[in-house]
Amino acid sequence: MMFLQYFVWGAWSVTMGTWLAETLHFSGEQIGLAYGTTASAAMVSPFFVGMVADRFFATERILAALHLVGGVVLLYASMQTTFAPLYGVLLVYTLTYMPTLALTNSLSFRHMDDPGREFPGVRVLGTIGWIVAGLTVGTLGIEPTAIPMRIAAAASGLLGAFCFLLPHTPPQKTGQRATWRDVVGIDALKLMRDRSFAIFVLGSFLICIPLQFYYTFTNPFLNELNVTNAAGKMTLGQMSEIFFMLVMPWFFRRLGVKYMLLAGMGAWAARYMLFAGGNNGPLVWLLYAGILLHGVCYDFFFVTGQIYVDRKAPVDLRAAAQGFIAFATLGAGMFIGSWFSGKIVDAFSFANGAEVSHIWGRIWILPAAGAAAILILFALFFRSAEEANETAASAMPAVASAAQEKF
Repeated sequence: MMFLQYFVWGAWSVTMGTWLAETLHFSGEQIGLAYGTTASAAMVSPFFVGMVADRFFATERILAALHLVGGVVLLYASMQTTFAPLYGVLLVYTLTYMPTLALTNSLSFRHMDDPGREFPGVRVLGTIGWIVAGLTVGTLGIEPTAIPMRIAAAASGLLGAFCFLLPHTPPQKTGQRATWRDVVGIDALKLMRDRSFAIFVLGSFLICIPLQFYYTFTNPFLNELNVTNAAGKMTLGQMSEIFFMLVMPWFFRRLGVKYMLLAGMGAWAARYMLFAGGNNGPLVWLLYAGILLHGVCYDFFFVTGQIYVDRKAPVDLRAAAQGFIAFATLGAGMFIGSWFSGKIVDAFSFANGAEVSHIWGRIWILPAAGAAAILILFALFFRSAEEANETAASAMPAVASAAQEKF
């Protein structure tokens, strides 16, 4: 299930920008908006999962329906050649796909005796599915075509059929009244009274704006530089993700939450600087280095952020807090980033005969500067629990001394 779940996403999303730019000649803003459909759907999917899936349908059946319908819609999307119809169809597709991310996780948890021990071994198959999709598309040399989207549509249909074979997983909240406050995680707003948590939410939202440059435009960038098998080479990022996920507990013990988050933000800034200086000649290693940083970029920022939220929120607010931060980052932040990255790419484009070329060095400098600025602000104002404990511990001798003088 996990292998196919992420094979589907990896097959169509990585190279869609190249197809839209090189074959359909969409503008950067249009490409950004097309990628923004996943963010729009990410903002809506909690309503669907919380209001419908958790209360009325068995998880495996709703997964089957969503993937089967999604496969048909994605196939139809691959037949569109103008922006408005493609955007509308793609939005419908992402509304069927994004809820399945949470549903596959919840189904897995329901059938595990020890999710903390068992789930990583299952989830890593999703990353492997993404890698196989990228290697397949890159090896076949079909990046500027609609074929990757059709491969994803076929895989979605296969996954939909397979879902009928999954263990029966009835809804858990049958008969419970759902409210929009529960679904969106609005009750988690009370955590914003804590300055550090508020800074974490704001920083996470802001950093997702420059982050979307990578997800939307890396494949068109590499193809414009004539990097062979660009989609296949981009899977190096997922390979590094697996490695850093395995060693993450070691780093976590030594660095703590704040410095893990700062390392993740710094890696995003460094990645864009590497892209800005790289080429498909002697400096091609800079491009590979930028891709390989994905493990630090993703694991140290997103996974650490999820751990921080889980630790910070009271037990009764943990689910709401995770939903709230996902809405702010994967939804609102990524949506703004999709639109903004497209505008920037258009601003540094120029006609090159019948084709459109870009001044990529200047394009990548902007998200690098944005990520670096957010990192500095985060470093100055965010305080983790470890720092608070250290401050309290260092203050104790002074307090004890003052007490002795008084008495």
